[in-house]
Amino acid sequence: MKKKIQTDQAPGAIGPYSQALDLGDLIFVSGQIPIDPAQGSLVEGGIEAQTEQVMKNIGAILKEANLEYSHVVRAEVFLTNMDDFSKVNEVYVKYFSTEPKPARFAVGVASLPMGSLVEIAVIAKR
Repeated sequence: MKKKIQTDQAPGAIGPYSQALDLGDLIFVSGQIPIDPAQGSLVEGGIEAQTEQVMKNIGAILKEANLEYSHVVRAEVFLTNMDDFSKVNEVYVKYFSTEPKPARFAVGVASLPMGSLVEIAVIAKR
């Protein structure tokens, strides 16, 4: 049975989807863009600041599910500019600092919601 995970510590869905779904042993966190949940707007400051906010949003959702970054088994990274890949990695590794790191892919895309530079979705396992 699936259960919706919802927290006001991360931005609410801007479309017809859930922040995350809990399937018991697997938690699927929807793609997060760098929206500050307190302001409801995209953070400024470039790719580093945006990646930082995305990771904080993911962390808030994981916390609501009583999980941590170490529970993440897969990450999906979407970038509007692949030249930002190394900068994203610098922020990403601060959150995924333990071994083994999640399996991951990163792709370049033409655009993301609200003009975001980065979007990250994760799957975690209890």
